[in-house]
Amino acid sequence: MVIESTSAVLLIEDHKDIAEMVTAYLENRGFEVDYAADGITGLHLAVSNSYDAIILDLMLPGMDGIEVCQKLRTEARRDTPVIMLTARDTLDDKITGLETGADDYLIKPFAIQELEARVRSIIRRHKGEISKEILTIGDLTVDTATLSVT
Repeated sequence: MVIESTSAVLLIEDHKDIAEMVTAYLENRGFEVDYAADGITGLHLAVSNSYDAIILDLMLPGMDGIEVCQKLRTEARRDTPVIMLTARDTLDDKITGLETGADDYLIKPFAIQELEARVRSIIRRHKGEISKEILTIGDLTVDTATLSVT
């Protein structure tokens, strides 16, 4: 599946090898990727730019992923979809991440193809893509692609 227009993703990850792998893979798949190695820089990029999705590590120097996500949601009032990508795998960690404002939670180690699928899915849901269908309700016909009614 190739994306039709470039989607911008912010990767906030302190492990350089993981960051390089994710960045190279997503760029090869048509994404535009910005990168931050710590929470403070990541938060600055997230509020200064417009992204279609954010991939956020939980354990970061400067400011952890939970605090970054909280500040994005409460102080910056950003609704950019966030996928937490972390080695922390307890149920409490997952619940905390999701309740803090993450939209998805993926545990390391992970398959890069699964991360890509989750990024595409979260962007699609956030943008509210409408299926291209014709609905017929009684005498009315609704084209969901053009939002026209006949």
